[in-house]
Amino acid sequence: MNKRYMFSLIAVIVLFLIAYAGVETVPGSKYLFGIVIPYVAFIFFVVGFVLRLLNWSRSPVPFRIPTTGGQQKSLPWIEPASIDCPTSKGAVFVRMLLEIAVFRSLFRNTRMQIKEGKLSYQLEIFLWVGALAFHYAFFTTLFRHLRFFTNPVPFPVRLVEDLDSFFRLEFLHDLIQIGVPGVYLSGLVLLAAVTYLFLRRIFVSKVKYISLASDYFPLFLIFGIALTGILMRYFTKIDVTAAKELAMGLVTFRPGLPENIDSLFFVHLFFVSILFAYFPFSKLMHLGGIFFSPTRNMTTDSRARRHINPWNYPVKVHTYDEYEDDFREKMVEAGLPVEKMPEEKPPEEPAEKSTDSAQEPEKKE
Repeated sequence: MNKRYMFSLIAVIVLFLIAYAGVETVPGSKYLFGIVIPYVAFIFFVVGFVLRLLNWSRSPVPFRIPTTGGQQKSLPWIEPASIDCPTSKGAVFVRMLLEIAVFRSLFRNTRMQIKEGKLSYQLEIFLWVGALAFHYAFFTTLFRHLRFFTNPVPFPVRLVEDLDSFFRLEFLHDLIQIGVPGVYLSGLVLLAAVTYLFLRRIFVSKVKYISLASDYFPLFLIFGIALTGILMRYFTKIDVTAAKELAMGLVTFRPGLPENIDSLFFVHLFFVSILFAYFPFSKLMHLGGIFFSPTRNMTTDSRARRHINPWNYPVKVHTYDEYEDDFREKMVEAGLPVEKMPEEKPPEEPAEKSTDSAQEPEKKE
């Protein structure tokens, strides 16, 4: 059994028990889980998100390091890959748009395998579909929840809500109960997608090897959010009017605790608060980091013009010419090659004999 995901699973179960048992048994805990914790989580989210972005914006990127996936622009008669090797800001914008909207680089991802002694590559199409379904389902679910924080509900929110429940699953109406509210596909897709991403980390050996407890924790947390949301909508049936009253009180900074709010709602809100507080300090921050990634937001024009590090500062250097001038003779003596041979010195003249008359002749014994 993988201890990494067990630790994360136990942590989420403990969070569930804390919220559920606290609301049911501890007096005044509804104020804590319904007002205090959401505000604290929101502050953590905003401050942490901004600080991470500011830190990334100050990080120096002195070199052109964009990820290339095709021919770079060079000679006129060679056709370049304008999106995979963008040389203009417009091409960079298109590349970023495709990356954010449809995960283009993930779609191009391949898996290497050795079959019958030969190296082969296969598209990771299921990972791309699962990631795309997860992100769009999560965004749709989050966006249509804005109806709890707005009055009147804006038209885009009502439109997304209607489109999300356009394909009504009639068999679920009969399976659950008669008169069940419209089934939102985004909630079911989110639950299925996060389950797929978890199972992929369990059964794909290479992904399992690099997965940490911090990778499993948000998956279990999002799974808990989706599951409690589905339970509240189709099974336990909470008071939606009271839930919106609580949400409107939070967003208008006039918090209050309406009556008849089920304990499962506070568990759901607690999970959301934990996810928001955890978001800026986790890998989920790729939501903002993609815009600061130099491998995506830079042009590949290193062949067209020279890029000089703007953070370079003047330093005193010792050039090779100066080094050779200082040690040329010793280098020649050691047999090392030099670019310039030392100049030959003129022969020294013999010293003149002294004609000092005061010099006394040697005495003979």
